Amino acid sequence: MKAQYVYTQHSIIFPTDAYAYAKEHDMSKPSIGMVGLGRMGANMARRLHLKGMNVIAYNRHAQKAQDLAQETGMRAASSLEDLVKQLPAPRVIWLMLPAGEATQEHIDQLLPLLGKGDILVNGANALYEDSMAQAAKVEAAGLHYVDAGVSGGVWGLQEGYALMVGGSQEAVTQVTPFLKALAPGENQGWLHCGPVGSGHFVKMVHNGIEYGMMQALAEGFAILQAKTEFNLDLANVAEMWRYGSVVRSWLLDLTADTLHKDQVLADIAPVVADSGEGLWTAQAALAMKIPAPVITLALQMRWASQGKDDYAAKLLAMMRNQFGGHAVQKED
Repeated sequence: MKAQYVYTQHSIIFPTDAYAYAKEHDMSKPSIGMVGLGRMGANMARRLHLKGMNVIAYNRHAQKAQDLAQETGMRAASSLEDLVKQLPAPRVIWLMLPAGEATQEHIDQLLPLLGKGDILVNGANALYEDSMAQAAKVEAAGLHYVDAGVSGGVWGLQEGYALMVGGSQEAVTQVTPFLKALAPGENQGWLHCGPVGSGHFVKMVHNGIEYGMMQALAEGFAILQAKTEFNLDLANVAEMWRYGSVVRSWLLDLTADTLHKDQVLADIAPVVADSGEGLWTAQAALAMKIPAPVITLALQMRWASQGKDDYAAKLLAMMRNQFGGHAVQKED
């Protein structure tokens, strides 16, 4: 009898008999190795497993893979060598690791272990040019390389992930069953964008747009919040905008949820991190002479929130003091 799974907000509660259920699964179904079991990687592995894929999980800290296997019934690998041995050829290995050194290190370790026709999928938030360079090395060894931009965050397990992939038609065709399982629908939410590099390029621009949309929402609600004489209920405003308004979006949904819980945000530090894609998008726009002021300014506002405009602001205050005698506030 098929096991029943219970969704919570950000995860799925697996039944206690999950391991026995998985043992009875048809292991002739598509097999995939998932390397990197952070928040995204672990939930992607869970979703693939729920969709009936044969998932072998690996993490540098082996206990993470063992814990995930115990929770879900999927199999764990104790090493990259063990992972490769458990996968049928042609092997598909999906890397969900931090971009840069961590991803490159795992690729270098895997190349001698894999055979001709095997596929490496890089799901990191990587610079598309780095992916193209990695692909050249991987393909020279007779393997396929697919760059996959993944969006969905903590909600992807339940709602599905948006997937932007680049690579040869042959390679993408072989990973299509996994794309369909991860996406919100078999023919929705995933796209073969073009050759290697195109997936991460599209994801880069996607995240740049996200910077601009988030900044606009944040600024708008700051203006509403500052108009104190109207005593606006920001949660109700956000909730109303969710229906019929041209600004309705998933980001607005999340904003409404946040404001329903807490409109003051007194315990939240005004610091917004940037993960790189906004900068890469702005740099690409400059290189191609494409005006992108909204994305660029949204990126710079994130830097400002990190204190990177503090010295400039201090100097501006002193300039006003010098030419106009305006008072300068002292730090506590």
